[in-house]
Amino acid sequence: MVLKQFVAIVCLSILLGCASTDRDDGEGSSRRGDCIHQSSIRGYRVLDERNLIVDASARKTYHVTLQRRAYGLRNSWGIAFDSPTGSICAGFGEVLFRDGSITESIRIASIRKLIPEEEEDLLIRFGLKEPEVKRMPVPQEVEGADIEELDPDANE
Repeated sequence: MVLKQFVAIVCLSILLGCASTDRDDGEGSSRRGDCIHQSSIRGYRVLDERNLIVDASARKTYHVTLQRRAYGLRNSWGIAFDSPTGSICAGFGEVLFRDGSITESIRIASIRKLIPEEEEDLLIRFGLKEPEVKRMPVPQEVEGADIEELDPDANE
């Protein structure tokens, strides 16, 4: 009887810890860390061996950081996200990928919901997108811009 209660408490604690809130702190991420429903994942982009951008339904994007480098992640044909609860959350959600004939599993360190500007900044920072260059206007000659001496002793 006690074992059943213990298992129920552990399961409820995991589910409660994984529950995501939609309240923003002004920077596009919730205060407690974000979770992604496994069934809502639509795609991903590998930034480097430790960082991904995950696309989910409703045009939501997330920055996912792995606990350690996943060598071979960039060359992998596909990855999978795994979680016992169906919600991918930091700490116990995992990324699975094949490195040759070996399937590797790496825990997720953090998940953060992105706003479009943050997504673009990440793509630029990791070299996957060129920044838009704003051209400075060509300097033009201005008439009447003569130099005037203000020191009265300079004329003597």
